[in-house]
Amino acid sequence: MSNRDFDLIVYGATGFTGRLVAEYLVQAYAGKDRPRWAMAGRSEAKLAEVRDLIGAPADTPFVIADASDPASLKAMAARATVILTTVGPYQLYGSDLVAACVAAATAYVDLCGEPGWMREMIDAHDSRAKETGARIVFSCGFDSIPFDLGVFTLQEAARERYGRPCPRVKGRVRAMKGGFSGGTAASLKATLAAAARNPSLIALLTNPFALTPGFQGPGQPMGMIPEYDRTIEAWVAPFIMAPINTKNVHRTNFLLGKAYGADFVYDEMMVAGLGEMGKAAAEAIAKMNPLASDKGPKPGEGPSKEERDSGHYDLLFVGDMGGGVRLDAVVTGDKDPGYGSTSKMIAEAALCLIEDVPEAAGGVWTPGAIMGAPLRQRLVERAGLTFNAG
Repeated sequence: MSNRDFDLIVYGATGFTGRLVAEYLVQAYAGKDRPRWAMAGRSEAKLAEVRDLIGAPADTPFVIADASDPASLKAMAARATVILTTVGPYQLYGSDLVAACVAAATAYVDLCGEPGWMREMIDAHDSRAKETGARIVFSCGFDSIPFDLGVFTLQEAARERYGRPCPRVKGRVRAMKGGFSGGTAASLKATLAAAARNPSLIALLTNPFALTPGFQGPGQPMGMIPEYDRTIEAWVAPFIMAPINTKNVHRTNFLLGKAYGADFVYDEMMVAGLGEMGKAAAEAIAKMNPLASDKGPKPGEGPSKEERDSGHYDLLFVGDMGGGVRLDAVVTGDKDPGYGSTSKMIAEAALCLIEDVPEAAGGVWTPGAIMGAPLRQRLVERAGLTFNAG
C-alpha cells in the first residue's frame, strides 16, 4: 500500500498510552529505520504539545480525527497502511473506526480487552474484512500478546519435540510489578455496565469460546477460586486478565485450524506463594475487587517513567503432554505491563503487519494467529521481552 500517505497513524496520541507509543517510535526508530507515521487526535494544539514533549521531529505530521465524527475516521483510515488506536473503551469509541478500516482495506491494531465488543466486531466485519483485505487485530498489549505468544511458543516446542501439540496448558503469572492501565480499568467497568444493561452478555463473557463462532471446545477450568496447584507446588489465585486472555488463546487455536488440538484446555492464574502464607495470599487476592476503588490512574493518566522502568513480569506456561511428560515455556517483560511494555508491544505489532506479514489475509485476527513467530522475534529484538521453552 505504498500509495498511502503513511505507514502508520497513532490515533489517540494525546492520551497517556498513545503518547508512550509515539515516544517509543521516536526513540526506537530514527533515520533510515523511521516509518512514515503520523500522530492523530482531536486537537492540533494538544498534538503539538505532545510532539514537543516527546521530542518528535518538528515536521511530524498531524491528522485530526474524532470518534464522534465518522467522516474524520474514514478520512484517516484511507491515509494509512495501519491505524494504531489507543482510544478506548473500544465498545464506546471503537466501532466506527473498525468499520472505516474494513471499508478502506486498512490494517488495525488496538489494546482491546472487551470480549463482548470483540465478538460483535467479529460477527459484523470478519467476512467483509476477508473480502477487502483489512487485517483487524485486537488485544495487542499485555492483554493478550505475552499470553497468546507464550502458548504459541510452548506449542511450537511441543510439536518440535514430540510431534504433536500439548493438550493441556496452564498459564501462571509468577511475578508482576506495575499495575494495569487506566484504560484497562475503564474498559472493564464499561463491560460490566454493558452486561448490567444486557444480561445476555453474561453468557458470552463467561464462555471461554466466545470468540470462536461455530466452535465450542471441551470444558475449561474457570480459575475463579484459589487452589493448590500440584503441578507447580504452589497456591494460585484468580487472575483478572484471564477472562480475555484465555478467549484470545482459544481464538488463535481456532484461526490456526485447531493447531493446538480440538480438545485443547487452557487456564490462567496468579502464583500466590507456598504453604499457609501462600494459601492466605491466594484467598486475599480472590477477595480483592480492583474496580471497587477510585484509586489508580484514570484514562489519560499513568505512572512515572521511573515506575514504568522498574516494572516487569514473569509468566510460566506449563504443558502437560500426558504420561507424566511436562514441557514449560517462560515469557518475561522488562517494563511495567500496563504501560511501558504495552506501548512497545502494540507499536511493534503495527510495524510487524507492515514489514513482516504484508501479504497476510484480511479478517479479524489475534496477534498470535496472524503474526506469530515474526512478532515474537520483534519483541525479543526490540521490546524487551524474552520467550524460552524447554
